[in-house]
Amino acid sequence: MTHAERKRLWQQHIEDWQASGLSGMAYCQQQSLTYCRFVYWRKKLAEPETAVPEQPVSSPGFAKVSAVPGPESSEGLTVSLPGGVSITGLHAGNVELLGAVLRQL
Repeated sequence: MTHAERKRLWQQHIEDWQASGLSGMAYCQQQSLTYCRFVYWRKKLAEPETAVPEQPVSSPGFAKVSAVPGPESSEGLTVSLPGGVSITGLHAGNVELLGAVLRQL
């Protein structure tokens, strides 16, 4: 089966499921379908198709880290985030705190 045929088959299943009034799990059981594959195709078919993938403006989840030349300091590591936020005084004893703070941002 080609990708296009598989796509049409799953599109029909999604339409039939929506018209059925059943939960996704119940529809899959009734049709002898694998629920995880059903969820995959439901999400895939809900995404708009684009000819060219969009390039992300930034890399979410990552922060640029660079060394700043300056006098040696015993204050520890400083992390500067976009928007002017800086976290200073990081060292091996409190680096886990940085992870907790960044998850909250």
